[in-house]
Amino acid sequence: MTTEEIIRPIGSYNALEEFTEIFIAAQIIEIETLPNLLSNTIEGLTDNQLNTPYRDGGWTLKQVVHHIADSHLQAFTRFKLALTEENPTIKPYDQDAWVTTADVLEAPVQDSVIIVKHLHSRWVTLLKSMKLEDFSRTFYHPEQKKNISLAHIIGLYAWHGKHHSLQIFNFCKSQEWK
Repeated sequence: MTTEEIIRPIGSYNALEEFTEIFIAAQIIEIETLPNLLSNTIEGLTDNQLNTPYRDGGWTLKQVVHHIADSHLQAFTRFKLALTEENPTIKPYDQDAWVTTADVLEAPVQDSVIIVKHLHSRWVTLLKSMKLEDFSRTFYHPEQKKNISLAHIIGLYAWHGKHHSLQIFNFCKSQEWK
């Protein structure tokens, strides 16, 4: 497997020009099923295995799991801001710094699996209540210097969960842990 395949096992996220009801429905299913996918991916791994980087210079499996929870919490918050405010400016965060904090390094991965499970339950409830036009609402990302639609974000985070889960799965398979 090449370094690029290890880092991006399902490729980079490619946003669509137009978002349809079918696309949105498919992304909601991805958001809804991520908690089980993540749980199944790490099931049975030991602490030593979880503390192993999935690639040279990369995060540990544990850091990846905690990152998913942190990142999806940010996404959910940005969704709510965009739904309740007119094009709010969001606050970026340094994901590489976040994976070095004590809660990531010391807390069990199950804490983040539980967060993802309950967060995604709420998120799916919110997503299913939205009309197609609600997905055109935006927030402003100051680092990217552009407005980002909720349709783009749902696609990005459906991709994001699968992307990281597959990084973990592929690494475990390469180590013959699964």
